[in-house]
Amino acid sequence: MRVIRNYFYNLSYQVLSLIVPLLTSAYVSRTLKPAGVGANAFTGSIIQYFVLLANMGIGYYANRQIAYVRENKRKMSQTFWEIQILKTIMTLSAYICFEFFMMIYTRQSSYMWAQSVNLVAVAFDISWFYDGLENFKITVLKNSLVKLLSTAAIFIFIKNSNDVIFYILILALSTFLGNLTLWPDLFKYTVHIAAKTLNPWKHFLPMIELFIPQIAIQVYVQVNRTMLGLMVSESASGYYQYSDNLVKLLISFATASGTVMLPHVANAVSHGNMKSVNRMLYKSFDFISAIAYPMTFGLAAISLTLAYKYYGPGYYPVGPAMMIESIIILMIAWSNAIGVQYLLPLNKNREFTWSVTLGAIVNIILNFPLIELWGLNGAMVATVASEVTVALYQLWVIRKIASYRSLFHDSWKYLISSLLMFIVVFTINRFAKDTWLMLLVEVLVGAVIYVTMVYILKASIIDEVKGVLIKKLKK
Repeated sequence: MRVIRNYFYNLSYQVLSLIVPLLTSAYVSRTLKPAGVGANAFTGSIIQYFVLLANMGIGYYANRQIAYVRENKRKMSQTFWEIQILKTIMTLSAYICFEFFMMIYTRQSSYMWAQSVNLVAVAFDISWFYDGLENFKITVLKNSLVKLLSTAAIFIFIKNSNDVIFYILILALSTFLGNLTLWPDLFKYTVHIAAKTLNPWKHFLPMIELFIPQIAIQVYVQVNRTMLGLMVSESASGYYQYSDNLVKLLISFATASGTVMLPHVANAVSHGNMKSVNRMLYKSFDFISAIAYPMTFGLAAISLTLAYKYYGPGYYPVGPAMMIESIIILMIAWSNAIGVQYLLPLNKNREFTWSVTLGAIVNIILNFPLIELWGLNGAMVATVASEVTVALYQLWVIRKIASYRSLFHDSWKYLISSLLMFIVVFTINRFAKDTWLMLLVEVLVGAVIYVTMVYILKASIIDEVKGVLIKKLKK
C-alpha cells in the first residue's frame, strides 16, 4: 500500500507541476502573445543545458544510493552529504560556464540572466533524498504550496506583453523557493557526520555514467525547441512547448510510478529478491499500459479542438503538432517502466545509457531534414521516432531476463479498447460544435467506452483495481 500511496503523492505533484503552467498558459498565451511565449521557451531551453551540467545525473543515482543504505542512518547521512557536496561543486562549475557563455552570447541577455535563477536553484534541490526514503509527502506538500503561490503571482503581476522577464523570474523563483522548503525536515532523518570522513569524489564516476543518459534525454527534450527557434522562429519554439506541456501532463500519470518504484525495486535488489523484482515489473508495465493507451488515443482524438480552444487565436499550429506527439505518451510510459523501474535498480546503467543515447542520435539526425521540410510538425515526427527507438531498444535489452508474454499479456485488449474510443471521439470532435461543453462530453464518452471495453475483454487490471478497493474498504 505504501507504493500505491507514494504513487499518488508523486503523481499529484507531477500533475500539479504541469497543471500550474497549464492553468496559467491560457492566460499567459493571450497576455504575452506568441512572441513572448516563444522567447521564454527558447531562452529556457538554453539554460537547461547548464542545469543539466549542474545536475550531472545526480537524480537517478542519488535516489538509488539512498535507497540502498536507508536502513543504516549513519551510512545514509554520509551518502547524502557526499552527494550534496559534489552537487554544489557541479552547480558552481555550471554557473561559471554560464557566465563565460554570456560573454559571447548577447541575444536576449536580460531574459537569460533571469533564467539563470533556475541554475542556482539546482544546488538546493534535495528531493532525491526524500525519494530514496520513499517519503514523497514532504516534497509534494511543500512544493505544491510554492507552486500555488507562483500561480497567484502570475495572475497578479503579468499584465501585458512587456512582462516576459517577470514571468521568467516568477517561474524560476518558485523553483528556488520550493527547493529551500525541503531543508528544514532534513535533520530529522540524518545524524552528524564528521567532515573529514566524507569522500564526495567516489561518487563522481558513477554519476558520470548516469550523466550520459541525462544528456541524451535532455537532447530531445530541449534541442527541439532550440532548433525550432534557430531554424524556424521563436514562436515555433513556443508552439512546441505548449504542445509538449499538454502531452507531458498525461505522461505524468503514467511515469509517476517510476520515481516511486525505483527506490522500492532498488531495495528489493539489495536483498537479492529477483523474483519480486520481475513480478513488480510485470505489474507496473501492465498498469502503465492500461492508462497510457487511452491517454494516447484520447488526446489524439481531441487535440485539434483542444489546442485552439485552450490557447486561443494564433495557436492553431499546436493542435496538429499535439496529435503527432501524442504517440510518445505510450512510448515514454513503456521506456519509463523498463528503464527507470527495472534497468537502473538492477544497475544496468550501460544498457539504459545506450537506449536514450540512440534516441537522441535519431532525434538530432531527423531534426535537420524534417524541420526543414515540415517545421514544427517535422520536429514532432523526430521526437516520436526518438521515443520509439528508446522503447524498442530497451525491450530488446531485457529479452533474456524478462518475459514478453507477461509484459504484453493484456496490451491487445487496451489497444482495441483505445482504437474504438478514438474512432467514436474523433468523429464527434470533427462534426460537433466547437465548445468546452462538447469537449467535456467527448472525454466522458471516451472514458466510458474504454472502461466498458476493458471490462468486456476481462483485462487483469480490473481485478487489480477491485483488489485495491476491497482492501481500502476493509481498512
